This record gives sequence, C-alpha cells and structure tokens, in this order.
Amino acid sequence: MRFQPEPPFTHGQPERTAILLCNLGTPDEATAPAVRRYLAQFLADHRVVEIPKLAWLPILHGIILRTRPAKSAAKYASVWTPEGSPLAVWTAKQATLLRGWLGEAGHQVLVRHAMRYGNPSIASQLDALKAEGATRILILPLYPQYSGTTTASVFDAVYAWAARTRHVPELRFVNRYHDHPGYIDALARSIEAHWKVNGQPDKLVMSFHGVPERTLTLGDPYHCESLKTGRMLAERLGLRRERYVLTFQSRFGKAKWLEPYTQPTIEALGKAGTRRVDVVCPGFTSDCLETLEEINMEVREAFLHAGGQEFHYIPCLNDSSHWITALSRVAQQHLAGWPTQVEDAATQADARERALAGGAPKGPTPAGR
Repeated sequence: MRFQPEPPFTHGQPERTAILLCNLGTPDEATAPAVRRYLAQFLADHRVVEIPKLAWLPILHGIILRTRPAKSAAKYASVWTPEGSPLAVWTAKQATLLRGWLGEAGHQVLVRHAMRYGNPSIASQLDALKAEGATRILILPLYPQYSGTTTASVFDAVYAWAARTRHVPELRFVNRYHDHPGYIDALARSIEAHWKVNGQPDKLVMSFHGVPERTLTLGDPYHCESLKTGRMLAERLGLRRERYVLTFQSRFGKAKWLEPYTQPTIEALGKAGTRRVDVVCPGFTSDCLETLEEINMEVREAFLHAGGQEFHYIPCLNDSSHWITALSRVAQQHLAGWPTQVEDAATQADARERALAGGAPKGPTPAGR
C-alpha cells in the first residue's frame, strides 16, 4: 500500500493538539553493533554529508562503518548512565517537564519526543500522536540555531512520514530560537550559578557544534545564528569581548569546517598562560557524547597538557527550570491560534450523536462513555 493504514476513528473523540520534541539521536546501546546501525543512518543522510551517494556510500560502508563503530562505542561507554544514553535521558525528561509546564499554563497538549536517527523515530512518534487523536502537531527541534544539517533534516523526516500518510494532521515547524530571550536567560543563569560557586574564569569558551564551512557560503544561517547567540549571551553576562571566545567543535573528515576549532583554540590558551577556562556548549540543549566526552574529557586533557591549570565544563541546560520555562514560551508562541483545551465529555457525546444522526457508522464507543 502506498499509504499507511489510518488509526481507528470514533465520532465524538476529542481532537488534540500535540508537540513533538526532536533531537539528533543516539545509539540504543554503547556497543559497536548499535553504534554501527546509528552511524549508518546518520551518515547516510544527504543533509549531513553532501557528497554524491555513488562516491560516498563505498567510503561509508567500506571504511568508516568498519573502523569507527568500535572506537565510538568506547567513547559512548565512558558517558553511558544506568538509565541509558545521556541524550536520550535528558530529552525524555524535557518532554515530560514541558507537558507539565504547559499543563500548569492551561494547555492540555500531548507531548512526545523523537530522535532523527535511532529510537524513538520521528515516524513512530507521529504515528503514536495520530493514534492519540492529534490533529494538530507542532514540530519543535531541540536545536536553537537553524542548520540544514540538523533542523531541515528533522523536517525531511516529517515530510517523508506525511508522504505516506493519507490523513495528514495540521503541521507547524519551529525553525529557530537562537535569540529568544528565555533561551539566552536560561544559558546565562546556568553560567552564573556555576560562577557563584566556583568563581569566574580567565576566559569563557562558547563551543558550538561545527559544520563544513562551505555550508555558510551556500546560504546556511547556522554560523550567523551561533555568533548572535554568543554575542547576546556575553551581553547578558556583562562580559567584555576579551573575556570570551566562540569556537566550533566536532569536526569530521578532512574538509575545512567553521573556525576557530575548539580544541586547538583551548590548547593555544593553555600554552599562552591562561590559567583557567570555563567551557559552555550553548548549541546543545542536552548533555551528550559531544559535551561529556569530547569537551569534558578530551578537550580538558588537551588544555591541562598544554599548561592550563583549571578547566571547568558547565553542563547543558538539561532539565533546568529556566530552560523548560523558555521552551514552554517558545512552544506557546508557535501554538498560538490552535485550540489547546480538550472538549468536555458532554460536548464529545453531542458531536457523536450528531454524526450518527447524519448516517455516520457507529464504530466503537469513545473511552469513558
């Protein structure tokens, strides 16, 4: 069949508004086979690697997926928790807390989370929301800065699901919130809380995930939005320009990526006599491999080996109350105009009776009737 079967429909069941929080993804386990499955999906995305498939797939399957999974699995194992992947744990908590925050504000909306790569998939969560009666769905990526490699890839997955769906819900998409006052404030409060306990560093390093430099020249706004986030955060903290530096991490392959690169920059600071650096990763809303292992282990070691004396990693926003408040404000802004209250039982029953009187098939009785 070209289209997926529709979930059972009952006249009188309430129409629901929903939010799908989307993050990048993570392997199901910290093992080489699980990492291989994850990387095969991630690195086959044409949004992530813009090399023609005929040239790229032999490299991916013939070299990278044969050598990289075991090394990456060891790195994942170093940050894995009893509950699983940190990214998966934090993302699930954010969805739960967002639902509660919105509920307190009077919005009875469904909230689920999904991963662009890995589980739970975007398609499976959209199916689940439809089955729960969602007829309006807000797609909210957990990427504050827009990039074709991340935000647009989430949208691709939603469009692919919609192309296989007969009755497509109303859809809205959040592209960016890199300069949202609540997001900037949540970042600043997290840093200020760390400084209140530990004092301030000689240099604050704001490390964003990198992308190939050519994406900037081709029109991707990620670089500009990252710089704006950094500037607004520094202004909110009252930092002079010489007190902070903005860098890009997680370079992959031999192509030139956005500069300056995080690790070489921090090594240079150590060699130049900078005693203490604090590193924050504003583009990551949940701690993950790139923050916990790459920054807090690899980059930490590089700084200390280069002569630095003190390295502080400031955790991501995770389940911070200020962050969930900001996220709820972003969501409410984009939910505007959509009903977010569930109809009462009497209204639902009346709608059902009217439909039956008009000749609709009886079908199952709605829950609670």
